[in-house]
Amino acid sequence: MSKDLFSNQASTYARYRPVYPKELYNYILKFVTEKNMAWDCATGNGQAALALAPYFKKVIATDISEKQLSLAKPHANIQYHIAPAEQTNFPNNSFDLITVAQAYHWLKFDAFEKEVRRVAKKNAVIAVWGYNLLTANDATIDALIKKFYFEIVGPYWDAERKYVDDNYQSVPFNFNPLPIENFFINAYWNKDDLIGYLNSWSSVQHFINSKQYNPVDDIINDLVLLWKDVKTVSFPLFLKLGRVNK
Repeated sequence: MSKDLFSNQASTYARYRPVYPKELYNYILKFVTEKNMAWDCATGNGQAALALAPYFKKVIATDISEKQLSLAKPHANIQYHIAPAEQTNFPNNSFDLITVAQAYHWLKFDAFEKEVRRVAKKNAVIAVWGYNLLTANDATIDALIKKFYFEIVGPYWDAERKYVDDNYQSVPFNFNPLPIENFFINAYWNKDDLIGYLNSWSSVQHFINSKQYNPVDDIINDLVLLWKDVKTVSFPLFLKLGRVNK
């Protein structure tokens, strides 16, 4: 079963996680021939499901975290369900598109692949994507964030984080590959946005549980001095895109 690492900080996760660009969805949708049903797996607070809803007759969004789903915005085209990625109650041959946003690395790959092949229609599209460490386009700030990521909370990342660090190059993805392009998340953040985002990291929560204090506090003073007004932050996105032949 997939891991649930975000229930404890579900509201922080929902508020501060970056938003995927519309260009990403438009690119994925170019390969989807019918738009009746989509499954957004490990939906979290429903960000990707909401983006897909205008294009499909129905979007089914699942997650194992009831707390995360409780923060998802309702939409007439979306049905939210608590369900593991690897075992659902969906009928065979149901979905035209299956998506996993910033969560594929937490899944049991073999079991999920089997479930995808069961519930996907012939020639359905599967898209999984994630984003890596942000840059603030400021060498001093970027160095501080990298030190925090690798040295301070580095030992507290779950083992699966390695797949994010290598941009999903090493994850199993046994579907007929479709061409991919590079995308970026760009946002305009003040220092509170950055601090909130750091607090949503699972490694920070593991650190707190182990050390009984928040490691973000160790860098807040430096961030306050360095981060004036609003800055442009950028996250490199990585995408794996495939067609499900049956």
